[in-house]
Amino acid sequence: MHVNGPTAVHPAQSIRGPHHAPQAPAVDSRTQFDTVDELDISHEADFASQVKDIPDIRADRVAQIKAQIADGTYLTDDKLDLALERLLDEIG
Repeated sequence: MHVNGPTAVHPAQSIRGPHHAPQAPAVDSRTQFDTVDELDISHEADFASQVKDIPDIRADRVAQIKAQIADGTYLTDDKLDLALERLLDEIG
């Protein structure tokens, strides 16, 4: 490649140009697409897709906790702190 500057005069060039790429041979499209697509889903991906089917609120668990609160058997942090304070008072 020669760079002669803006005042250089070039001779006439062909329309196709010197860098014409040869055409690729024709490909038979029937044999290229005869295969069938397949999709294999792993067990982990299948399990992960089932997560969206789980409801945001588990009604059975809520009912169980409500029953424990009504019976007074549901342990909260406040109840545990109170029990720990009473135990320390008895020991100390």
